[in-house]
Amino acid sequence: MEERRASDQRRHFERHHFEEELQALKNRLLNMGALVEERVHDATHALIERRLDTAERIIGSDQDVNDLQIEIDERCLRLLALQQPMASDLRLITAAMKINADLERIGDQAVNIAEQAVRILAHPPLKPIIDLPRMAEISERMTRESLDAFVRKDAKLARAILARDDEVDQLKDQVFRVLLTYMMADPGTIERALGLILISRHLERIADHATNIAEDVIFVVEAKDVRHHHEERPGS
Repeated sequence: MEERRASDQRRHFERHHFEEELQALKNRLLNMGALVEERVHDATHALIERRLDTAERIIGSDQDVNDLQIEIDERCLRLLALQQPMASDLRLITAAMKINADLERIGDQAVNIAEQAVRILAHPPLKPIIDLPRMAEISERMTRESLDAFVRKDAKLARAILARDDEVDQLKDQVFRVLLTYMMADPGTIERALGLILISRHLERIADHATNIAEDVIFVVEAKDVRHHHEERPGS
């Protein structure tokens, strides 16, 4: 009887410790999300406000994101190695590793935007920048809310994020159409226009990564794979 009680207490302690480690992992992912969201915001505003110093700062601080990615991966591996997670816990930890990778790539896209901004700022403004800030705003919000959905295990919020990806795609197409008219009218605008088109693509990729995170949330909560509209197929 005493041995059983001691065993139950040990299991309870181990589970409590495991839950604390999971919460710490979620907090670090939120920190990573806040960091990369700030980078995207700053990179976009460096372009809009013509702040070369801000763009160069973002390019030079990419290592912070990389270091945090490594730390989070190590936390995930430690949880997998030292515990025997249940199926739901296993889904959460493996999703956390995928989310971590998507967040690191969002950080890379912020650097890409900053690098294009440096090139563009070497020339006079081509046109008022209207659609790119809107793309950045939506992409940032998608990133933030996808992580909120992960922490809260909110599949409904995750599905709402999936629907927003189309809006970013439409804005990217609109940016391309407008800039194409500039390039056709004046070949001297081609370099600047191409730079802005590339930035729109980087912002679209950020929205894609946020969509990936939302899909991972649905997998964690419902054990459903919704990538490529998988859940819409017959029998899925």
